[in-house]
Amino acid sequence: MDVPVPSVSPPESLETDSVQRPQIVSYRGKEKLNTLAISVMNQWPGVRLRVTEGWDESGLHAPNSLHYEGRAVDITTSDRDRSKYGMLARLAVEVGFDWVYFESRSHIHCSVKSESVTRGRHGGCFSADTEAVLADGRRRRFDQLRRGDVVLAVDESGALVESEVILWLDRDPAERRLFYRLSTAAGRRLTVTPGHLLYVLDAESAAAGNHSAHSARITFVKHVIEGDYVLVAGAAGAVTAERVTAVDLVHESGVFAPLTRHGTLLANGVLASCYAMVDDQRTAHAAFLPVRWAVNVRELTLHMLEHFGVRAAAAAAAARSAASEPTSGVHWYASFLYALSDYVLPRDMMLN
Repeated sequence: MDVPVPSVSPPESLETDSVQRPQIVSYRGKEKLNTLAISVMNQWPGVRLRVTEGWDESGLHAPNSLHYEGRAVDITTSDRDRSKYGMLARLAVEVGFDWVYFESRSHIHCSVKSESVTRGRHGGCFSADTEAVLADGRRRRFDQLRRGDVVLAVDESGALVESEVILWLDRDPAERRLFYRLSTAAGRRLTVTPGHLLYVLDAESAAAGNHSAHSARITFVKHVIEGDYVLVAGAAGAVTAERVTAVDLVHESGVFAPLTRHGTLLANGVLASCYAMVDDQRTAHAAFLPVRWAVNVRELTLHMLEHFGVRAAAAAAAARSAASEPTSGVHWYASFLYALSDYVLPRDMMLN
């Protein structure tokens, strides 16, 4: 069973009937509710999403009801206009609720699958228009990146390095997802999912001039607040800090999560990890060691083919690999690790 989490700070576009306690929903349910609340505001300006019931502590539902697990909610619009319920149900489906139906004339019932079932299908990603910095200084959107591209990243010492994109942890141009959009005082924006890892400094460290990646904390994007500082690559490769001036929830299509050899990269100039869901950069990077070994073995094989004179075969294999279209969805090895993490990692290291 999932552990419900209290939604103690709902967005202004979300209403709840509960006055005695906050509505309690699973992390996935909370994510979908926040996204749906934004969609409702966009569809009907001035109208808010209304949650009539979330987690049930009174025992009024059937014994197997998902209300007891924080995975189900009953919703209406704030104006209780039943003519809107058809569109409201459609919006709920579009934002990713796994089950939506008219339970009664007074509300719509929505529920989500278990976190352990969905974690392997939904990692942490960047938006399609996020840009990487190539080794030659050019910028390339994430939806145009290819395996083998060399981008700027950060090594363990915090220095900027060149790092090859070796695979996609997640890539789906059509999927709609909830993102956090971080805006900085310098006008920079980064749109990324809440479970992604980011290099962050608090105001005290930034004021002391300690702007190195090695001294920054790496935390989930959902924990970043206004007044925190993100690390960015400035002129001549110098790393500086920029203050976060706004954190907004947005709902966009297209999710992209490239993996580099170093497990880091620059996203719109911001120092970011390639990993998500696990609150430890070193653990996540170590877990993908077999992937890096496999890539090294493949490259060594191509080098040996060239060395022994089979240049045509090596060139053809390399060309096929570079030209192959990446498949959509979460990489199978990442899905395996997400599932395994439920059993081998302490719960406080996980996003949920």
